[in-house]
Amino acid sequence: FTKLKPRLPEDQYLGILGPIFHGEVGDTFKIVFRNNATHPFSMHPHGVLYEKDSEGAGYNDNSSGKEKVGGCVPPGATHTYTWQIPERAGPGPGDPSSIFWLYHSHCDELRDVASGLFGGFVVTRRGEAKPDGRPKDVDHEFVTMYIAINENESWYLDDNIRDHCIDAKTVSKTEFSLLTATGINTPAANTGFISTNTKWSINGYIYGNMPMMTMRKGDHVRWYVATLGDFNNAHTPHWHGNTVLVAGQRTDVLAVTSAQMITADMIPDAPGIWLYHCHISDHMLAGMVARYEVKDR
Repeated sequence: FTKLKPRLPEDQYLGILGPIFHGEVGDTFKIVFRNNATHPFSMHPHGVLYEKDSEGAGYNDNSSGKEKVGGCVPPGATHTYTWQIPERAGPGPGDPSSIFWLYHSHCDELRDVASGLFGGFVVTRRGEAKPDGRPKDVDHEFVTMYIAINENESWYLDDNIRDHCIDAKTVSKTEFSLLTATGINTPAANTGFISTNTKWSINGYIYGNMPMMTMRKGDHVRWYVATLGDFNNAHTPHWHGNTVLVAGQRTDVLAVTSAQMITADMIPDAPGIWLYHCHISDHMLAGMVARYEVKDR
């Protein structure tokens, strides 16, 4: 835990997401979690099978001792989470060969997620995975998290103000600052501080700055689409230029709500650089836009 493993060039688009794990039904994930941060954090998985010490959620459940150690791992501590992948965590009868599950910190879920502490893992049907756990029948996988990150709730808001503002003392963490004139406190013009700290992002990238997701015409491309967070996080991801199959239905727009995960398969037939964005207009205008490229063969 002294040297950060670099992310591969083709995975730079993952941005703020934590590591993406791959496994097959019947496998077991053993995650060695080291908290190098300044607050208690955890890893809570969706979908898989675990005992209380690997739930990764701190709440009053009448458990104690060993069962509680993974609930909120204190700064500087290490915990090993064990997550089993039974059949009920794998693709169902109507699913493709692999599906996606989220994990995230669950000590203070609102503030932890607002601090960017989330990622995910792919589970492939038994017998249909390559040695690295990826599905055999897929040429490319892309994980995209549509999330409005409310940095006003981040554990690190004050650190960012202190470290990155020219004069931290002048920052008002409310929509309105107070002007004192003739002894009377009067609301000044809207500073916009709260609204501008909500980042309408895909994998943490905004306004089309995500590194290009690239594929070729005729490839079998699997998209794992998810969202997480507060009431703002209901989104409608839309692909320009190509369509996807979801549970046998042909579409080019999905509807995802908080903590929902959808798997969509694409065989692109239209070369070019295409928009990939939330189709809720104000979300798109606020920055929830990326691009993908289909190269000709």
